[in-house]
Parts: sequence; C-alpha cells; structure tokens
Amino acid sequence: MQPSPVTLLVVEDDEVDLMALKRALKNLKLSNPIIHANDGVEALEILRGQNGKVALNRPYIILLDINMPRMNGIEFLGNLRADPELKNSVVFVLTTSESDQDIIGAYNYNVAGYIVKSDATDSFAQAAKLLDCYWTIVALP
Repeated sequence: MQPSPVTLLVVEDDEVDLMALKRALKNLKLSNPIIHANDGVEALEILRGQNGKVALNRPYIILLDINMPRMNGIEFLGNLRADPELKNSVVFVLTTSESDQDIIGAYNYNVAGYIVKSDATDSFAQAAKLLDCYWTIVALP
C-alpha cells in the first residue's frame, strides 16, 4: 500500500511569497498537495475542520510565516501546541523576521526549523530542499 502524500499547509498572508514558494517547489519537481491559509485563524480552522473547512488529514507539514494579521505565527504555535490533536504537528517557520524574540519564541514551541526570507529566491529554494528531505523521511514506511 502506497503511503499518503505529505500535504504542505502554507500559512502565509503574502501572495507574492506564496507564489515564490510554489515556484521553488515546482523547480525541484515536488508535486505534493499544497493547502493555503492566510493567517493562523484560518490555518487552525483547516487543521480542525471548522467553519466549513475540510479537516486536513495527516501526513502534513506546516510552513508558517510569523508576521500575519488576526493571529500571527507565534500565537498560532501556542494554539497548535495546546491542542492535544495537533500538538505533534511538524512546523517550519519561513519569515522575514530576524527578531531574536520571534526566533526564540518559535523554537520554544518546538519548530523543526526557522528560515529567514532574506534573499527570496535562495530562501524559498532552501525551504523547498529542506521540505523535500523531510518528506522523504516522513514518507518512509
């Protein structure tokens, strides 16, 4: 039996960054399903299957921005880790924030990695390669 493909939940409010990430994944020939949420509130609704959203099945990886409206990335991580059903979710942060407070805050919530979007093309390519490696490990039987 084939393992389910790993879905990528991208929590990002910037459409340009979302498109750059999709381009980087396509360049690496990664065709995993991508679900998009504009902020932490929408991401939690997707993960929980609330407010008319279909619940996201495992396996999935969350790629999270920090600076977003309504619920930022750190607030999202707090909610995620407090939820018994979601607390073990794998999260990578991909953000423009180089703030020590954000970096420490994210790692305090056990993120798998923190990538700063300094050079957009390079950062998205780096994130895509990292996810490719992680998907390979997660997809092992």
